[in-house]
Amino acid sequence: MIADSALQTHLAALRACERCPQMQKPVVVGRAMASRILLVGQAPGDKEPQLGRPFAWTAGKTLFKWFAASLGWSEAEVRERIYFAAVCRCFPGKNPKGGDRVPATDEIGNCSHWLKREFELLRPTLVLPVGKLAITQFLPVAPLKDIIGQSFSINYRGHRADCVPLPHPSGASTWHRMEPGKTLLEQALRLVANRPEVKISVSS
Repeated sequence: MIADSALQTHLAALRACERCPQMQKPVVVGRAMASRILLVGQAPGDKEPQLGRPFAWTAGKTLFKWFAASLGWSEAEVRERIYFAAVCRCFPGKNPKGGDRVPATDEIGNCSHWLKREFELLRPTLVLPVGKLAITQFLPVAPLKDIIGQSFSINYRGHRADCVPLPHPSGASTWHRMEPGKTLLEQALRLVANRPEVKISVSS
């Protein structure tokens, strides 16, 4: 496992990133956890920059309920055992038509530099992309019903890992609360719970 200092150096450089002028600062990062489990969100909402951590608001509460039910981990334990990344690390701003702005292609490309570096540092063996934007960084575009509840072998820029996609826990989404989404989500969380990385994390 890598030294904490390497992750701290990475996160310091990430916090100072100025690659995307339309993105709203500050950069939101998780803890410097040297974990083999990498969770990849989409982008922070408007509350995360104020609170200083990923998944800090409504969607996060749902996400941590999922992990509490399936893994028996509290929010604090999840944050101590899983490295939190994202497709984009800054709040994109609001869409004039409502909701948060979807990051532009060049913004996603700019931020992929940081994700690539995290794969190099952590060499994760389990990747958990949360939501469609995150999932499509690792898997071909497909309906959620065709990919949630399954594990996929991926090769991300030369790094092999297993990928268990999760739906976005947004309160605006009903997919994970209705069938077949509810059952497929339960299947996905069981896959995560049975992973050796999860068992090692508990015993270490």
